[in-house]
Amino acid sequence: MTSIDPVELAAKLISTPSVTPARGPVFDVLEQALAPLGFTIHRFTLGEAPDGPTENMVAISGEGGPHFGFAGHLDVVPPGEGWSGDPFVARIQDGRLIGRGANDMKSAIAAFVSAISTSEQRRGTVSLLITGDEEGYATHGTPKIIDWLNARGIRPDMILIGEPTSEQQLGDTVKIGRRGSVNMWIDVPGTQGHVAYPHKADNPVPKLGRIIEALSALELDDGTDAFPPSNLEFTGVDTPTHASNVIPASATAQLNIRFNNLQRGEDLVRLVERVAREVEPRATVRARISGEAFLTPPGRLYDLVVDAIRTEVGITPALSTSGGTSDGRFLIQLCPVVDFGLPNATMHKLDESADVEDIRTLARIYRRIVDAALG
Repeated sequence: MTSIDPVELAAKLISTPSVTPARGPVFDVLEQALAPLGFTIHRFTLGEAPDGPTENMVAISGEGGPHFGFAGHLDVVPPGEGWSGDPFVARIQDGRLIGRGANDMKSAIAAFVSAISTSEQRRGTVSLLITGDEEGYATHGTPKIIDWLNARGIRPDMILIGEPTSEQQLGDTVKIGRRGSVNMWIDVPGTQGHVAYPHKADNPVPKLGRIIEALSALELDDGTDAFPPSNLEFTGVDTPTHASNVIPASATAQLNIRFNNLQRGEDLVRLVERVAREVEPRATVRARISGEAFLTPPGRLYDLVVDAIRTEVGITPALSTSGGTSDGRFLIQLCPVVDFGLPNATMHKLDESADVEDIRTLARIYRRIVDAALG
């Protein structure tokens, strides 16, 4: 079996642009790395714009149990303006690999492929579950991979997700669960008119302001031993007319709730609807639930990851549920899930980067995990 250099593979993936939703060439690069390692590659593309087309890959090697799965995404967020170089031309500077996706999360995928290329795996099955739509709405991403697996009776025993979870140094944090997330838009109707004749109009802005005040005063819960309290934040207020002398015909507020496993997305939507309509009966609420909160109970996957980190870098990681969502919110339907990857300081930033030695060390940690799981 040919050993794969994780930094070289990460650079190839970074240098293949794949802004979400991703498909095509970047999956070709990954397939070219996996095929010589004996993986059977399944690729399928679903959906139309704006949430698609999205490509997914399921790569499987071996047979029987136990079945160890690795999940990740090849799509990246748009680079933005102001990079010091081309964001889609990987380069190494001062010991760091720079390019969009270096941190989130092409380097982790490359590290896992490298780990498999040198693994002493003796039994069981290894799979890679790779989507092109994690940074977007995931409409045609990981949920469709789960459908594909279920239709074929394929079920991993455990799944490691390579999201960048470490904080100050590689290995200091492992995510054992994630908060849920729901976005909502509250629309309040009014009657447009001239500001000099307010009696001939119906201004929706003060009504929306009272709704915002009522919702901001809510205390959703006190949190749990594993999760902080659920949190509601307003992220935008808008009207269709921005002229200084026009009372608008409507007003909209946007909010996001990050919630723990004491809550459910649908219940939170109903709560916001109730509070909004108590203030203004004509208010309407639109919602998009990105995912529910989940928590992986202690067990073998915990132990494998923690032991590998301790052995390779000499620290005991904190077990955390902080931060944003991951596709673990879907994959928990299949089996226990843990997120572990690189330090996350540069994810989504200009000049996103990863320490070259961290990438190589991550590959060694992943190899220890796989060898212990399947040895």
